Amino acid sequence: MHNGRPLPQQSKTRRYVPLMIELHAAVDAGRARSNNEDSALIDADVALAVLADGMGGYNAGEVASNMATSFIKTELGRWLREANSQASDADVRRAMDICVDNANRAIYNAANSNPQYAGMGTTLVVAVFRDAHLLLGHVGDSRCYRLRGGRMQQITRDHSLLQEQIDAGLITPEQAAFSANKNLVTRAVGVEDTVLLETHQHDVQPGDVYVLCSDGLSDMVDETGMTQLIQTHAMLSECAQALVDAANDAGGKDNISVILARASAGTNTSARHWWRFKR
Repeated sequence: MHNGRPLPQQSKTRRYVPLMIELHAAVDAGRARSNNEDSALIDADVALAVLADGMGGYNAGEVASNMATSFIKTELGRWLREANSQASDADVRRAMDICVDNANRAIYNAANSNPQYAGMGTTLVVAVFRDAHLLLGHVGDSRCYRLRGGRMQQITRDHSLLQEQIDAGLITPEQAAFSANKNLVTRAVGVEDTVLLETHQHDVQPGDVYVLCSDGLSDMVDETGMTQLIQTHAMLSECAQALVDAANDAGGKDNISVILARASAGTNTSARHWWRFKR
């Protein structure tokens, strides 16, 4: 790892529970913006997904989100390949922390050395599927949902002013949907010299579908709508496009990015991977 903290050495051997993870990513500019500040990358060989929603003037948000996803996909993907099954979940979480910290410093330094990038930053969701576990980290208000047994559940908690107001009992979730304080994040990658990645571990079951997305999707399509679209389309590629189309049909007020991950019983942990990028 250049100009940053070294990644951890892997430790004890783990016993695998065979799951196959299918991944698909889709990014769309939406209907209200000409530029696209969202970025979504996947590495199916190591069951890694990274999504970011950039912010900043001119094209700075696009720079920040692309830096975050490309840096983390490259560095964390390389470490996961080298570690393979030898790394513990704690090792992977440390590697995620270090990669995000190093990406944060790279974006922060770029913002402070280039006036046109001043103040740029990005949200982030990073997911690593291994064994029967999901190691999930996030910064900001980009989200991850899990569809299991017909029930959609948000499994990340926004780092946003709106979420803090909800937690404090100042507004209800229903009122939050119409608040003027939407999209004011309290934590982002690249805006300060350090950032805290919130990480959690989740059990993964065959049949689970995970939805990583920017607010361009979650603000436009509610959990019920997402569930119906996922259950209607058998192929992840079709499902991702249906989610993007639904967000655009609802107004497409922001850039839209989504990564879908579906778990099924299998004999290996990699599956075919797909990208669809539209402007």
